Amino acid sequence: MLLPTNLLRIIKHSRHPQSLLSAILGILLLGPLQTATGEILRVEIASVQSPTFDGSTFGNTGQYEKLVGKAFGQIDPNDPRNTVIADVARAPRNLRGMVEYSMDVYILRPIEQSKRSGRVLFEINNGGSKLSFRYLNDSASGGNDPTTAADAGIGFLMRQGYVIAWTGWDATVAPGNNNLAINVPVAKNSDGSSIVGPALEEFVIDNSTTMAGVLTYPAATLDKSQASLTVRNRYSDPPKTVAATDWEFVNAQSVRLLPAGTPFQSGTLYEFAYLAKDPLVAGLGFAATRDFASYMRRAQADGPGTAFPLAGNVRFIYSFGVSQPARFMHDFLYLGFNEDERGQRVFDGIFDWLGAGDGGFFNYRFAQPARTHRQHIGRFYPELQFPFTNQIFTDPVTGQTDGRLRRCQVTDTCPKIFEANSGNEFWAKAGSLLQTDSFGYDLNLHAAPNTRIYLFSSLPHVAATGPGICQQPRNPVVAGPGLRALLVALDEWVSWGVEPPPSQVPQRWNGTLVSSLPQESVGFPSIPGIKYNGLLHTGDLLNFGPSLNQGILTTIPPVMKESAYPVLVPRTDADGNDVAGIRLPDIAAPLATYTGWALRDGPAADDGCDQFGQQIPFAQTQAERLAKGDPRPAIEERYQEHDGYVNAVRKAAQKLLRRRFLLLEDAEQYVRTAEASNVLR
Repeated sequence: MLLPTNLLRIIKHSRHPQSLLSAILGILLLGPLQTATGEILRVEIASVQSPTFDGSTFGNTGQYEKLVGKAFGQIDPNDPRNTVIADVARAPRNLRGMVEYSMDVYILRPIEQSKRSGRVLFEINNGGSKLSFRYLNDSASGGNDPTTAADAGIGFLMRQGYVIAWTGWDATVAPGNNNLAINVPVAKNSDGSSIVGPALEEFVIDNSTTMAGVLTYPAATLDKSQASLTVRNRYSDPPKTVAATDWEFVNAQSVRLLPAGTPFQSGTLYEFAYLAKDPLVAGLGFAATRDFASYMRRAQADGPGTAFPLAGNVRFIYSFGVSQPARFMHDFLYLGFNEDERGQRVFDGIFDWLGAGDGGFFNYRFAQPARTHRQHIGRFYPELQFPFTNQIFTDPVTGQTDGRLRRCQVTDTCPKIFEANSGNEFWAKAGSLLQTDSFGYDLNLHAAPNTRIYLFSSLPHVAATGPGICQQPRNPVVAGPGLRALLVALDEWVSWGVEPPPSQVPQRWNGTLVSSLPQESVGFPSIPGIKYNGLLHTGDLLNFGPSLNQGILTTIPPVMKESAYPVLVPRTDADGNDVAGIRLPDIAAPLATYTGWALRDGPAADDGCDQFGQQIPFAQTQAERLAKGDPRPAIEERYQEHDGYVNAVRKAAQKLLRRRFLLLEDAEQYVRTAEASNVLR
């Protein structure tokens, strides 16, 4: 083996030349020195289905194929880009001093290389599940392994020529059932012993069949004196301690009520505080996402020299995430992960749907990424932490000057960003914090010129029908047509510099962003049989202990310091539908009042009904309306006849089309659906 001249000179003049030479030879025999802070070592494709979707052809793009496998990677735990990962310094290392991981990979791509648009839609999965086909392709059956022609839905993404990619990132997702999982190491003490610390599990019970509460991390001890179980209906209720004689550990991973076979009480919140052990280095999911996205763009081959399936075909990469993944991308950006190991931008565009102003319980010791705040659930987890906005400003509550774009502005790696939310985020997740300062006043939306934010007026977080656990029938309106138009606008912004539609959100200055009480300030009408109490997620400040910034929670449950941040909601029109935002034809030419909020039924009655909204139909006739005392005009009063309704839908769709909030195919579909309806027939 020949050594470079300058290296020989260093060895010759060393005080211990033989030892230095032995060390250098040992490193060289292991392989090339690692110069990158993070890299994908290899990608193993286990199966290829070509063509997939039953051989369907999608416009000019043609047929698609599916590649499924695993990626194996490593990061340098000492690189400043990675030291923000909680407990990475306590992760086991390989012979090169790197921290390794592996994750599931799932790729759909046009078979004909020349038909690939050069764009990747990298969906950040939700709890291991793929959701982009449901939201962007209107697929009712896509699920976690889209395979059939029906799974492709309307084929929008494929007709656009996208390569669609998914990888695992959530370390708590169980493998199997086509879930996208990631395997990360367990953090250990320096002597190799288990790390032990406090953890909290909240069991949200909305049935009468749950017999056991599953723990995310194993209990360090089964001594019940080192744990506590409490129960309540609402957060506003004082927690009641469940006597130690009335519950037990089934094993280190679950607990149950006694006597065995006793179900948890429906409509309640159980909180189990205990000593857990063996925390996963869950924040590796950020680095793994960063490195695979960078790898897709730049790699010509993986480690062993096998050509990467997308080599030379990627120009732009956009992330897309629904709910939990949108919050994941908030933290991804804030922690600086949009800068790769070469100091280059990772995602060119980030499209967050339903992220509100929150981060998540992602990068902490004993992290639980699936946790989410709502008015009724999950409030005692570190999700709602300053900064909430992309704009940088000084927060008088914490004394910090910060914003999600702070790191990427320093490194010039900021992407173009779309933040889109439903009305539910304002009510159930304190969504107004995304656009207001610590006093509840409008931030200058132009202060983050690479960001646009949009409200889909009166929409729920999750569309559904029937009352379920709520008092009223739930809101069924979906955002898919608007999301498709926004994805096209984001691509045009990144690819061609075409300015996207301006932000569409309620604001204080024009009276469309208001306090939830009194009811008159919101404008929501008094509808017979409909309760309005103005209940919403407050801007709480929680104390998790002095080590929170290191990702370590020591005060469990946390101490509520105060509701420090004002939370506001969209003002409504006289029908109860949101005034500001993107008003889809369902809202602009309505047949009902649609809300982003709802109230629960059952033991926790009148609390927020989680991610659901309401559908409160209008009366059909004036006589029916007057008999009920309903202040909202009846359908016949609004539209007079069927053609009047169709024309109202057409007018709403055309307005959205002109403003680039609908694509032509979706605008036409809205009109066809109205024409085929039985409204006023």
